[in-house]
Amino acid sequence: MNVEFPPDLLLRLKSANHVAVLTGAGTSAESGVPTFRDAQTGLWAKYDPQELATPQAFRHNPALVWDWYTWRRSLVAKAKPNAGHFALAQMSSYVPEFTLITQNVDGLHQQAGSLDVIELHGNIMHTKCFNCGRPVDEYQGTGESPPRCPYCDGLLRPDVVWFGENLTEYALSRAFLAARDCDIFLSIGTSSVTLPAASLPVEAMELGTSTVEINPDRTPLTPHMTYVLAGPSGVLLPKLIHATWPD
Repeated sequence: MNVEFPPDLLLRLKSANHVAVLTGAGTSAESGVPTFRDAQTGLWAKYDPQELATPQAFRHNPALVWDWYTWRRSLVAKAKPNAGHFALAQMSSYVPEFTLITQNVDGLHQQAGSLDVIELHGNIMHTKCFNCGRPVDEYQGTGESPPRCPYCDGLLRPDVVWFGENLTEYALSRAFLAARDCDIFLSIGTSSVTLPAASLPVEAMELGTSTVEINPDRTPLTPHMTYVLAGPSGVLLPKLIHATWPD
């Protein structure tokens, strides 16, 4: 795939003091992680994921929700970072300040070497207590589903943001601060429809910041982006980095 990038994009990227990046499900899909709405197969095909990923569903049937997430964790555990993940980790070494924000919950950016990733929607491989909210790294398996919290004996749940729950204020405030402070904002593999994440590139746009969309498909923000690179991030990002920093 031969790609010619706009010369002014390469110049702006190379001279930027602060690059902010938002990634969405498309980056993980390239690693074989099913998107949230495409993940229903086999025994789970009859369930609507939006009806399982809620506090109400967990209260009603905690075992069902826990077992569904156990299955989803098994899918994530098989996935490996792709070239796009590694390219973003590499990009961070070329700019003075680099902020990576993700809507994904699979931890693939960290596996690729990215540090201090802002996980807007949590991490599916982490666990916390539904009752007291404390993160739980280790717990004793007693055969119960879900297991019990070692601190308060409440039920454990995946440490992700469910429908009807707010994103953590710390992650959200850091993300919006980066959108306001950066010299260039990259929106990669995201449909640009899920709020509040979809507001981040808009925040940058409104301040006159250069914005870049990397996506095989058009999104609601495509017409408003400064630059649009149509294609998979695993292909385009390594080429973009090589074109910008050809050493």
